[in-house]
Amino acid sequence: MRSFLVVAVMCGVMAGAGGPTDAAGEAGPKVYISVDMEGTVGAVTADQLGPQGFEYGRFREFMTREALAAVEAAKQAGAVEILVGDSHGNGENLLIEHFPPDVRIVRSWPRRLAMMAGIDDSFDAVIFIGYHSSTDNSKGVRAHTFSSARLTSVKLNGTAVSEGAFNAAIAGHFGVPVVMISGDNEVIAEVRALVGDVEGAAVKKALGFHSAETLTPDAAYALIGERVAAALARVEEFRPYRVESPIELEVSFKHYRPVEVLGYLRVVERVDSHTIRFRGEDMLEVSDFMNFVLNYDSNAQP
Repeated sequence: MRSFLVVAVMCGVMAGAGGPTDAAGEAGPKVYISVDMEGTVGAVTADQLGPQGFEYGRFREFMTREALAAVEAAKQAGAVEILVGDSHGNGENLLIEHFPPDVRIVRSWPRRLAMMAGIDDSFDAVIFIGYHSSTDNSKGVRAHTFSSARLTSVKLNGTAVSEGAFNAAIAGHFGVPVVMISGDNEVIAEVRALVGDVEGAAVKKALGFHSAETLTPDAAYALIGERVAAALARVEEFRPYRVESPIELEVSFKHYRPVEVLGYLRVVERVDSHTIRFRGEDMLEVSDFMNFVLNYDSNAQP
């Protein structure tokens, strides 16, 4: 890991207090990196994905190094500011001590805009690392949308979306394009189908929900760095993914009771026994509603 860190820190130091500039003297891009874990190299089961899993400690390191590979490549491309969102599980997975001192990291939940917390219109590009396909996808490794235990589908204006497309729509609200994604081959294809021809780093090939043909970690880090560099080299070619407002959100649940209770709210329409519909003015309102659905607990303390 040392070589990744040394290069990243050196890039930051050489840039000076004002940040790196290109040959024309213009400031480089400001980059948001959202990091999940199911799409990390080698990750296939719960053994790797949570504190109770016997391989979790090792895979926190792999997740961190994938994020660092993206950070390093962004810095080498001239990025002047980088914000990293720890967006898996408890939001406390990334080993923050390994990041360069000029990188900021968003941790834990709940937080406004969830996996995109901190994004605004000052950013130039968004990168997704370690992402996975949606619960509507029959092939992806650990395919789910926001909650594998509770949800069976999430739709925006009638179109089923993955976490990647949902988060791209949040970035699109601010006029910021997604330029690169890493994960298995299925999530890359799924996101490209809606968001556009983003750069993709397929660190594993899906063989089933709990199986994959995977690269080695070092090969994955190199590939992620290459694809980030390629994306930022043509950042002007990408366009934000925008969902037409007002936005109709449909959420389908595995169980009846949350649908019944949410249906008591006058802003919620109960579509059927397992599905609700909410209409928001924009992706910020839709994201707030999803945050409420996923996080509200009457027993929450403090």
